[in-house]
Amino acid sequence: MITVDLYSKNTWWKIAFLGFCVIIGGFSLYFTDRIVSKLEEREKQQIQLFAESFKYMMTNDLEKDVNFFFEKIQRINQNITIPVIMKDGNGYLQAANTIEIPKGLSSKEEQIFLQEKLNEIIQDDNTPIELDMGYHKEYVYYGNSKLLDMLRYYPIFQLFVVLIFGFAAFLFFDASRRAEQNRVWVGLAKETAHQLGTPLSSLTAWIEFFKSDPAFDPEIVKELEKDVERLDVITTRFSNIGSVPVLKQENIVETVETFMNYLKRRISSKVSVTIDNKLGESRLVSMNKYLFEWVIENISKNAVDAMNGVGALKITLDETKQGQIAIDISDTGKGISKQNMKKVFEAGFSTKKRGWGLGLTLAKRIIENYHAGRLLVKSSEVGKGTTFRIVIPTGVV
Repeated sequence: MITVDLYSKNTWWKIAFLGFCVIIGGFSLYFTDRIVSKLEEREKQQIQLFAESFKYMMTNDLEKDVNFFFEKIQRINQNITIPVIMKDGNGYLQAANTIEIPKGLSSKEEQIFLQEKLNEIIQDDNTPIELDMGYHKEYVYYGNSKLLDMLRYYPIFQLFVVLIFGFAAFLFFDASRRAEQNRVWVGLAKETAHQLGTPLSSLTAWIEFFKSDPAFDPEIVKELEKDVERLDVITTRFSNIGSVPVLKQENIVETVETFMNYLKRRISSKVSVTIDNKLGESRLVSMNKYLFEWVIENISKNAVDAMNGVGALKITLDETKQGQIAIDISDTGKGISKQNMKKVFEAGFSTKKRGWGLGLTLAKRIIENYHAGRLLVKSSEVGKGTTFRIVIPTGVV
């Protein structure tokens, strides 16, 4: 059974769809080119018939049949939609059919007008037909009919339409894939929050019971309470990401510093954590505090893992030239290779043996979808470390 992985950016169905569009475009171009070639040959035969008839009439004594031949040439001329200019041995030009000469022109002006038309006809690159009249030679110049010109450009238009259709279809499939991803994220987040809610309520009640019982060590109860509070924060995060989160004006400096002080006590003691604040004491940003702390936590824990628990973690808060807030999270870990640089935010991608590879994907979604910001890899060098940058606008989003 063949299945299509809609969540992968590099799937065979995209290549197959692109190949289908190319095949359709190729067949269209081929058959249109065949039609153009046949029409071109037909028009050439029409002009040759016209030229031969004209030559026969001018080089033979037709006597009573002259009116008959004039009538035949006139009929041929009327059925030809090709611009034709005839040039005699003296260089005199004469329009044969579709070229309309403006009225009121003198003989000289008429020749100038026809010469301009002849220059246009020559650009169609059709070989003129030579007529040997015996005493001199005449030439029949002809261009392309409007129908032939339209058919020449039609394949380009057709290919453009196919490409537009293919691009629109690709956008539709990509949007459908993203919408399906979003539904999975939302459903998973809501279900997780729901599943955590019931045991949390029970644990909270048990803690209150332990507090009232003098037989239990208060320090143990205090630590249990911290863990329950932590679980409550996690539940709140999943609840927020599973719905439209509420954004409030928060002091981003205080938020980052408070959370990093909390995180510092829960990571390896061999990792030094420093905060370089260039924003001052206060800077208000519209954010969801629970989700924003989750982003900082995911990136910081990835940094600690990349350093194998030994190294330096630095948080820099600064302002961009556009007036946005930039938060750089730098580590001295193993860095990211070039082939993995574009994959770090993809769901399921991870260089670690444990983990689902969802941390950075969630972080990017939180920053870009909910906070109208950007999350990117600012720089990375294998063996020296990586810097992630969070860019978030100030004021109300």
